[in-house]
Amino acid sequence: MASAQCTTIAAIASPTGVGAISLIRISGPQAVGIADLASGGIASATMPRVARRCKIRDVTGTVIDDGLLTVFLYPNSFTGEDTVEFAGHGGILVTREVLSRFLECGAVHAAPGEFSQRAFLNGKLDLTQAEGIMDLISAQTRLAMRAAHSQLEGTLGKRTTAARDELLDILAHLEAWIDFPDEDIDPQTTAQLRFRILGILKTIDSLLATADQGRVLREGVRTVIFGEPNVGKSSLLNRLLGFDRAIVSDIPGTTRDTIEEVINLRGIPLRLVDTAGVRESDDAIETQGIQRTVRQIEGADLLLEIADASQPRPERAVYPSHHATHLLILNKYDLGEHPSWHGAEASRISCANGEGFESFSEKISAALHFTEADFGEHAIAINARHQTSLALARTNLIAALDLITEYHSDPEIAAIDLREALDALGEIPGKVDTEDLLGVIFSSFCIGK
Repeated sequence: MASAQCTTIAAIASPTGVGAISLIRISGPQAVGIADLASGGIASATMPRVARRCKIRDVTGTVIDDGLLTVFLYPNSFTGEDTVEFAGHGGILVTREVLSRFLECGAVHAAPGEFSQRAFLNGKLDLTQAEGIMDLISAQTRLAMRAAHSQLEGTLGKRTTAARDELLDILAHLEAWIDFPDEDIDPQTTAQLRFRILGILKTIDSLLATADQGRVLREGVRTVIFGEPNVGKSSLLNRLLGFDRAIVSDIPGTTRDTIEEVINLRGIPLRLVDTAGVRESDDAIETQGIQRTVRQIEGADLLLEIADASQPRPERAVYPSHHATHLLILNKYDLGEHPSWHGAEASRISCANGEGFESFSEKISAALHFTEADFGEHAIAINARHQTSLALARTNLIAALDLITEYHSDPEIAAIDLREALDALGEIPGKVDTEDLLGVIFSSFCIGK
């Protein structure tokens, strides 16, 4: 059988710990034979894709576990190889013993991500789909799950591949005209080439625009809670989390270090950071906490500045300049609002009784502009790797456009830029193959017939 690998790998495919069921997967050219050795020939006698009861036995014939075994034959499996899956009892020890038996019978332990890697190498997934698997596993919100499903279905790979195919055709035409002048190939006009390249740039720009969405979906909105001591920063964190994560005290300076937790607010992942209160202090440890607060503010996506509504409005503290979305929160509103806060643009809440939190949540959602409607129909959200490749492709395409303005003077240099853009686009789904270009040249223009 054809395979990207010659070894047969095995690993536990279910989470670590005690559960009702565990799953162990074997993949590779000897998968069925290895399962036969451990099951007394059950694997080879099982119809593909039909679960069959099976007992896994050790070398002496003693039963290790009794479960269901399913065989997936090449190429109709996740990895594109012969694959066997055994679903057994979910105990930690029994699961490890079954895996050990498969390893004794000839399998080698799979490296992290090796099943997905083999699926990619065997053409079952592109790189974006493989990344989508991990995004789906780690998704913390419905929007993140939706984006991961879109990537797993190949939406990003299809769009970048379509752009690459268009660029491949442009480059093939240009290089054919340069390299084979005697073949009577009609060069496209400068306007035609520029129009087609600008179309590719439009696709790239639309994908690059989702970079911030992708970062937010995967990492969360970095949300820093800050303010003066004893205004309710830790209380706000605890109220948003729904449990007591931070120590709440009337003593100023209780929070000495930053505390970080993730919540799902109306489908938006917020990475909440509770910080030390900012004030003048002679305490060395508290001063370090305040310095960390300043650094957190500098790197925030969303700043929640909290103040005590019942106390006079203080002179605004000097915080580092930032470009993050900034919301003012007046806590302890249940104690009454001091006249100095009259007319202040702020969310008025009480961490003590939960008053105002519904409208406060709505204000956060509106300020971030990150709802399902804002996110768009296709749920594409590129990651840092995609962003780097797209930015490189964009730079090279713009360089080629500058040269194509003077099309008849530097077509060779423009072709170099286009080829580099082609390689950068190919890196996203994992399709970088110089033979592709030759194939298009010779098939499209019948050169050398």
